[in-house]
Amino acid sequence: MEILSHTGRPDLAQIFVAKMRDNADFMVEFVDACDPTVGDRRRKWVIVISTQFGCPVKCLMCDAGGAFKGNLTFQEISSQVETVVAAHGDIDPGQCDKLKIQFARMGEPSLNDAVLEVLAWLKDFCPTVIPCIATITPAGREAWFAELLKIRDCFRDFQLQLSVNSTDDAYRDKLMPYPKMSWEWMAEYGREFHRKGQRTVCLNFALSPEIPVSAAATREYFDPEHFVVKLTPLNPTTTAEENGMSPADNRADAECRVACKAEEFLRLGFSVIESIGDMEENLIGSNCGQAVRKLRLASW
Repeated sequence: MEILSHTGRPDLAQIFVAKMRDNADFMVEFVDACDPTVGDRRRKWVIVISTQFGCPVKCLMCDAGGAFKGNLTFQEISSQVETVVAAHGDIDPGQCDKLKIQFARMGEPSLNDAVLEVLAWLKDFCPTVIPCIATITPAGREAWFAELLKIRDCFRDFQLQLSVNSTDDAYRDKLMPYPKMSWEWMAEYGREFHRKGQRTVCLNFALSPEIPVSAAATREYFDPEHFVVKLTPLNPTTTAEENGMSPADNRADAECRVACKAEEFLRLGFSVIESIGDMEENLIGSNCGQAVRKLRLASW
């Protein structure tokens, strides 16, 4: 791995861009994040890593799609974690109150079998780590998800996030143009994944006026006993702009979008996570795929 750039703010989010295989076609990005409301990585530390070179899903709002070059190896994924941890040599990751490793940057993690190997490695690297898998649940990956159920029990805590984004089938397929598991499959798997007394499975929605999201349609399949709803305003990306989508212009706009939709879900018994974050992250360029895209454009 060769680090090509390292940008951002240490007290918020730092984005690494790395070249793999000594070839500029194989670039990935990963993030070292600190919750600004906490301000101390010993209390809360989030590392967001890539699992693929580009992404074959090509979501309409994500800059990580396009120029897909395949899967990262076990070593290429684990080295991202090691690089971020090494940058903070004074912090023992095993002593963090909350260290979360999110497989949520470039790529769809369930399309890469090496992710399962990395999860097995993580339990030894840092036994207290909280893994987080964000997935669209691609069709045909039943065996991968079955193995994930076994690995889940190796950790004290595990976060599974299902990227639903829209409850309208036609628009959802347009938004995430890749074969996906059915609503019934996601609901059944989520119920099985949720351990009694542990965190519920998260249903992610990126909110924009163009994206149909119905709390009632969600409730038809997903039981609030096993699922929590996470609402995020659509982040500004080049891809979203090119596809005529409308990200939140400012914090007030973001808060309004989230609060209005949250009320619909709350009325139906769901717990709701209103995930807005620090708007300066958009200026830093910490949204998926932005750092690699910027570096590629600069080299042309």
